[in-house]
Amino acid sequence: MTDGNRAGAMQPPAATQIVMACSDLDVAIAFYTGPIGFRLDMIMPADAPRIALLSGDGITLRLEVRDEHDPLLVLPESAYEFVITRDDAADAWITGRAGMQYRDLIPGRLGGRVIASHIRIPNGGPVPDYVHYHKVGFQLIYCKHGWARVVYEDQGPPFVMQAGDCVLQPPTIRHRVLEASPGLEVIEISSPAGHETWHDHTLDLPTAQLSPNRIYGGQSFVRHIAADAVWKRDEIAGCNFRDTGISQATDGLASVRVLRVMPDADGAHVTTQSHNGDFLFLFVLDGRLDLVSPTFGTHTLEMGDACGISEAADCALEARLPADVLEVALRQRAL
Repeated sequence: MTDGNRAGAMQPPAATQIVMACSDLDVAIAFYTGPIGFRLDMIMPADAPRIALLSGDGITLRLEVRDEHDPLLVLPESAYEFVITRDDAADAWITGRAGMQYRDLIPGRLGGRVIASHIRIPNGGPVPDYVHYHKVGFQLIYCKHGWARVVYEDQGPPFVMQAGDCVLQPPTIRHRVLEASPGLEVIEISSPAGHETWHDHTLDLPTAQLSPNRIYGGQSFVRHIAADAVWKRDEIAGCNFRDTGISQATDGLASVRVLRVMPDADGAHVTTQSHNGDFLFLFVLDGRLDLVSPTFGTHTLEMGDACGISEAADCALEARLPADVLEVALRQRAL
């Protein structure tokens, strides 16, 4: 199996680089890719782009948004250890790459180590995306609502992700979002937060060959289909779950499960979440529950709320009605 970039696929251009500051990245990109004839090679970060690389005539042009008053340009001095993000802020959405709208679920981004985003595409139809890849250590896409038609390098023809499905996008795998339903919503978790997105100008998708077991950056591609998943019982945690297979595909780097917290005969249920100091992310997919911790106190989490924990602590999830939770655990070596 090959590892990393395909032979002959585009590499970051080795050319004379010119750095230029701009106040509006979209306007600058449109100018240089239009009248000037440059091509877009890389953009970052995806949720609020502020750096872009363009190339043409033996020159690499690096565009940088520079605004000392823009809070997105300032990383926090320290990482959050415990944060809850509520799904009730109408002004929390910003427009990012390819016109997609982003809501930041971990505002501190653990000092740049991880980003979790709630992404939506309000209008259905073709998505103005292009074949691209990410220089990233870990990246999960979970379909929360609606559907998206996507295509991945060496993974066969385009397929549709339905609500409840997820994919592991291993490092550098080429892919493209082709079409989306109205109101598509996905949860994306990546590490590091400020990773690069490169435009591959040379590769067409789908590729002619099929290589489902190909290794990219030490990981294999995973497509988890919720409709085919088998629910299991975690007797230690005291809940049902469906595993996505991502732990095996990443050699233990990450674990991704959907937990189903069900009330018992007494109307209450406690799910133990013993946390060892790696990064734990929880997103309430359906229902309502309480997060109870002697360290962080008790917090009610509603559908759409997210919680990130990076400090070793015991906690539990308590629910009096059925609740589904997306659980993502990243090991320290992933951060």
